[in-house]
Amino acid sequence: MALRIETPRPQSVAHFRKRRGERGRILRIALVNNMPDAALTTTERQFASLIAAASGDLDVRLELVALESLPREAGVREAMRGRYGAPGDLFAAAPDALIVTGAEPRAPDLTDEPYWRELSALIDWARGGVASAVYSCLAAHAAVRRHDGIARRPRVGKLSGVFASEIVAAHELTHGLDAALTPHSRYNDLAESDLAAHGYRILSRSREAGVEMFVKDGATLEIYWQGHPEYDADSLAREYRRDLLRFLRGESARPPAVPENYLSDEKRARLEERIAALRGAAEELAVALQPEDFAPARALWRASAQRLMGNWLAAVARRKTLVADARHGSPAEPTRFAG
Repeated sequence: MALRIETPRPQSVAHFRKRRGERGRILRIALVNNMPDAALTTTERQFASLIAAASGDLDVRLELVALESLPREAGVREAMRGRYGAPGDLFAAAPDALIVTGAEPRAPDLTDEPYWRELSALIDWARGGVASAVYSCLAAHAAVRRHDGIARRPRVGKLSGVFASEIVAAHELTHGLDAALTPHSRYNDLAESDLAAHGYRILSRSREAGVEMFVKDGATLEIYWQGHPEYDADSLAREYRRDLLRFLRGESARPPAVPENYLSDEKRARLEERIAALRGAAEELAVALQPEDFAPARALWRASAQRLMGNWLAAVARRKTLVADARHGSPAEPTRFAG
């Protein structure tokens, strides 16, 4: 129906009373965008586009939030000013649901990341603070570490590619999905046995990529994605180019593998020929190797991603309607976030 992008703002008593009569047709979703500077606006657009395509007759307000403790260039922070709120704004703003994106990992242990305390406070508040929360990739690893002490497990190499997953449990999120294609891009895994031991319900898994989506359903419907259904067709190509250039410039120790199940045989051969022809010259490769030259023409996972997002928005709308009187009878007290 509609999508509007806003910054979080405190809501008045009159606003809360009005919302009780909306019957869940207006949804306020907070996007906590933790992606690095180069991917910040792309990630914002990807989620906005997917939500808009899946919103149906819902009126969705997407509110932008950023961790204050996440390192960023000064120019990027200035560009975010006035568009992005801080996590401390969320409690008074009282969104209906939350999406927390991943971030590029820097420390072997998540608790050593500079933003860990602030992210932990956000995760603590979200449980019971919103109708539903989606944690994507590294944010999923952070949330299960915070809630249950489950540690991610490093992979031998980066998992990159598009993988078919099987739906293994019936749930409102998987309605209409018999299987799904999902891009993955990560260095770490979560063990299914660890998740099951702590009461998480596995909804989908892939033979190559392992657990893909899992949930914990309580006062807040918590959803965890190890993949990236929001990705554009060229997202993995852009990441591969970035990782390849880092290797050629000596910034990483090993060359990246070409994303699996992503390129046609023809495009893969063309990519390998171009890399070989440039003989490892990073600057020439940066000019010659453009993602659009070898990325697939369209995102084959888009249909399943849109169905998944539509199912989630519908679930948030139902929960908002059911708990409106209990949760939104009066404005919540502010909370303090540790930076």
